[in-house]
Amino acid sequence: MTISVVCDINLSLQIPPSRSTYNNLINACGSSGNWKEALNVCKKMTDNGVGPDLVTHNIMLTAFKSGAQYSKALSYFELIKGTHIRPDTTTHNIIIHCLVKLKQYDKAVDIFNSMKEKKSECHPDVVTFTSIIHLYSVCGHIENCESAFNMMLAEGLKPNIVSYNALLGAYAARGMENEALQVFNEIKQNGFRPDIVSYTSLLNAYGRSRKPQKAREIFKMIKRNNLKPNIVSYNALIDAYGSNGLLEDAIEILREMEQDKIHPNVVSICTLLAACGRCGQKVKIDTVLSAAEMRGIKLNTVAYNSAIGSYINVGEYDKAIDLYNSMRKKKIKSDSVTYTVLISGCCKMSKFGEALSFMEEMMHLKLPMSKEVYSSVICAYSKQASALVRIHVYAAFI
Repeated sequence: MTISVVCDINLSLQIPPSRSTYNNLINACGSSGNWKEALNVCKKMTDNGVGPDLVTHNIMLTAFKSGAQYSKALSYFELIKGTHIRPDTTTHNIIIHCLVKLKQYDKAVDIFNSMKEKKSECHPDVVTFTSIIHLYSVCGHIENCESAFNMMLAEGLKPNIVSYNALLGAYAARGMENEALQVFNEIKQNGFRPDIVSYTSLLNAYGRSRKPQKAREIFKMIKRNNLKPNIVSYNALIDAYGSNGLLEDAIEILREMEQDKIHPNVVSICTLLAACGRCGQKVKIDTVLSAAEMRGIKLNTVAYNSAIGSYINVGEYDKAIDLYNSMRKKKIKSDSVTYTVLISGCCKMSKFGEALSFMEEMMHLKLPMSKEVYSSVICAYSKQASALVRIHVYAAFI
């Protein structure tokens, strides 16, 4: 029996549902991930003469957010702005989250700034500041992360574990292990217990700063503190070893993961493939790809890009092209990274004609071209032109 049917039964019994009843029904749908059913109940609510209030709108926005329907949430927000109901902090926090997911960072910052300007109407809270710290972290603006965190403190707001983890993660992503450790210690000093996200971020910080053994120590700490490492923790440790040229250790972590009954995912495979390319291990690339196939792990665009790049790095052009053709056959979408790897790789191997062909494909797909692609293409054109000149000169002497 669906929730809409329950609503219809109430009406057939001449028991008109109240706004609170409708809100509870919408919330039940949204929290279970059924945003479509939530929207149906919301429409039925309006049709039955019970107008939605701010609580209704926030529940509906949360349903869209939980269902990863970020664009729909933004459209719904525009409808709210056309009513007499004023969005509150919760509303804006959801919209900022959706904008970050859609990579519309400037718009998210604009909403944050408008909240700061209209404090009496809609004051930024800990959730708002945490979202903004995450936004700046994704954009690589570490100074802005620090400023947002300090601004939160200046506003008299007390950071929670999620806020601390957002700042810790920002430092970790850039290998700033000293700053990451300082935040980790602050978490404990302020009465919080570091969680698996805290430990994984610190582990990642040491991996990025080329200290894989320190990363391993943090991994051991996770278990000593009665926390269970998750797939993200294991992948971070694989990366810590793999990115520092310790391929055998990275592969051993994969086995250890499986012994702990945690199944490797496509990120695990991508990390190992990238490590193979850096270490110049031709055979290992084939082994990792076979391991993925045996475990039923389907390669996505990022995985194919890692494998193609790794083959090119070790001079296996034909295998790289075979993978590219397999990617197309399986209808895995190629992106700018795919073609950047192929074009620059072709130029390094003096396959200039092939580089230009890939450039034409890239242009046909209307993919954005990086400086690296432009540089490689200019090189390819110049080499092709030089080759033609040499042919004409040679022909003139025959």
